[in-house]
Amino acid sequence: MHPVAPAARKVPPVLWPLLFGNFVIGTGVMVVPGTLGDIGASLKVSTATAGQLITAGAVLMCLSAPFFASVVGGMDRRRLLALSMLWYAMLHAACVLMPTFGGLLPVRALAMAAPAIFTPQAAACAGLLVDPAIRGRAITFVFLGWSVASIAGMPLGAYIGGVLGWRAAFGLVSMLSLVSALWVWWALPHGIRPAALSWSSWQSAFRSRALMLCVAVTVASSAGQFVLFAYFAPYYQTVLDVSPSALSTLFLIFGAFGLIGNLLMSRYIDRLGAARAVLVGLVAMALSLLLWPLGNSVWLAALIAIPWALGCFSSNSAQQARLVALAPGLASGSIALNTSAMYAGQAIGAGVGGWMIAVGSMQELHWAGLAGMALAIWLSRLAAEAAKP
Repeated sequence: MHPVAPAARKVPPVLWPLLFGNFVIGTGVMVVPGTLGDIGASLKVSTATAGQLITAGAVLMCLSAPFFASVVGGMDRRRLLALSMLWYAMLHAACVLMPTFGGLLPVRALAMAAPAIFTPQAAACAGLLVDPAIRGRAITFVFLGWSVASIAGMPLGAYIGGVLGWRAAFGLVSMLSLVSALWVWWALPHGIRPAALSWSSWQSAFRSRALMLCVAVTVASSAGQFVLFAYFAPYYQTVLDVSPSALSTLFLIFGAFGLIGNLLMSRYIDRLGAARAVLVGLVAMALSLLLWPLGNSVWLAALIAIPWALGCFSSNSAQQARLVALAPGLASGSIALNTSAMYAGQAIGAGVGGWMIAVGSMQELHWAGLAGMALAIWLSRLAAEAAKP
């Protein structure tokens, strides 16, 4: 194997608009958990009902990610990614104008077509823009946008939602989406067209035990997180009686360590190996869920959430790199399936969490989350065994 030149190891500037796009996507996805209380109060629905915004959006993203991976197979990625962010901008602007929850729900769900396209296709595109030796680093770098969303976008959205209302927070997402669309259009080169996925390619992906076990890991870990993560704002407001500024601070601390976790993952994943990196992230999140009942003050709650934050975004970044490494030729499809699995898990987790809150079990959410994380750890070990030659 020939050594890679130092210049080839550097992250090229063209990846920055993809990172920013994921930041905007992540901010838009997480704006609902951050403003859930205000949405419910403003539109006169319960917390559990308002939480269905997360479930509906997650279901749409789950079902549409593989569909879009097939439909847009040969489309120029510059055009595709820019148009998906323009769609995100327009639909979030429409959400601002919705007078009732019944009107907001379908518009918000339709807006989630953009994450179903942008996140997997940006990751697949990143793998084509760099030397294969740093493909894992490039993919985790692009996914840093989600971590930055957690440190800046989610706390900002929660604060704006708490002070100015959820409509202002959705308006912010719309404006950022427009900026992202313009930057992608300006910065990405023409002619980035991954090979279209044929039916035989999809069959190869579905027949791969290792790939399908990895996808199952994502479903279980995402469900385990969103049982509680989807209801962070009402949970903290109910259990700890936090103010909007304290809630924003909790999100900020969570996001800061989420960013640190992804930075560490981006730096060490090629050395550590994607499978082992995923396992480290899952165990860290399980630790937080195990210790969750001890968080009876704002600062204890923030401290206990740190391992979760470190593993939250970094484990999914590693999952995407793991899928690409297992089958580079199926990257567009496998990452789309992983995205679908992530949102399927979100829908399951948010739905289970909403049901538990409706029956008065809000303070038991973490145990359901821990069960999901334990399942994910077991499945990840099975996937590692299946990937061995």
